[in-house]
Amino acid sequence: MLDYEEELKKFKPSLEVDDIEEAVYQEDLSDMTDILREMLSQAK
Repeated sequence: MLDYEEELKKFKPSLEVDDIEEAVYQEDLSDMTDILREMLSQAK
């Protein structure tokens, strides 16, 4: 059986995730909320 507390202590996030997160926040990328707002404003 897994000891979740012990597994959480061993957890280390992937370096690629940090790199991707950094790249995404450096760019001005649209997310779904931005796209929906734009669609709603155009529909009015």
